[in-house]
Amino acid sequence: MAPPDERSIGVFDSGIGGLTVARALMARLPNESILYLGDTARLPYGTKSADTVRRYSERNVRFLLERGVKAVVVACNTASALALESLDLPVPMWGVIEPGAATAAAVSEGRVGVIGTRATVRSGAYRQALLRRRPELVVRSCACGLLVPLVEEGWVDDPVTEQVARRYLVPLLDSGIDTLVLGCTHYPLLQRLLARIVGPAVVLVDSAESLAAVVAKALEAGEFGAATGAREHHLCLSDAGTGFERTARAFLGRAVSFELVDVGAGDVPSR
Repeated sequence: MAPPDERSIGVFDSGIGGLTVARALMARLPNESILYLGDTARLPYGTKSADTVRRYSERNVRFLLERGVKAVVVACNTASALALESLDLPVPMWGVIEPGAATAAAVSEGRVGVIGTRATVRSGAYRQALLRRRPELVVRSCACGLLVPLVEEGWVDDPVTEQVARRYLVPLLDSGIDTLVLGCTHYPLLQRLLARIVGPAVVLVDSAESLAAVVAKALEAGEFGAATGAREHHLCLSDAGTGFERTARAFLGRAVSFELVDVGAGDVPSR
């Protein structure tokens, strides 16, 4: 078993969506501190090129490592799809796609829908991860480019958002999916709205919850040291003009400190 380690677990996302992962980690690991980086100055990642997403991800990880985190959680589906394999870190690291795909493959009756950003869907990462586990699965994917901006705007239970989401989801429902992967960490913020659209016959898979379960299992297995002291959650933003602080406090339902930061440039340190 790893010795006790009071350092924070680092989490990064392009904006507010990764708070779904942070909240799940806080619930699963109540003694651990979270250092969250929301790269709000450069969101959304889902419309960027693969090279740009990799560059942004490297800078985000460097920032977290310089702050002394003991592990890194990539709470962004686009970064997990396009950058995870290129990151070589001196601490444990997890992305969001494999845990979500594992859960969906385990619960599906055979027809899985995946919604995500354009970049995530275009990468085929969820499809590949699902078919590695169950080659017989029928996988249907849909890029939902308008949902992230609506969530960032705070329209999480708005008639406009429901109309947009319904337009994206109806073709998937018509194809007979029984499971829907929320392939962007913004989407769990829309979970109640999405559940109304898809109905009780379709299982919603929250990749944030799946990822938090994987990190908790790694901690129990001693892959990194557990904290024993008082926890402290700290949120860093690369831009403060998005209403992030208000939404974060309301969503997390607990005290957190905020800091405006310059992520900066540079390569990620190697082992």
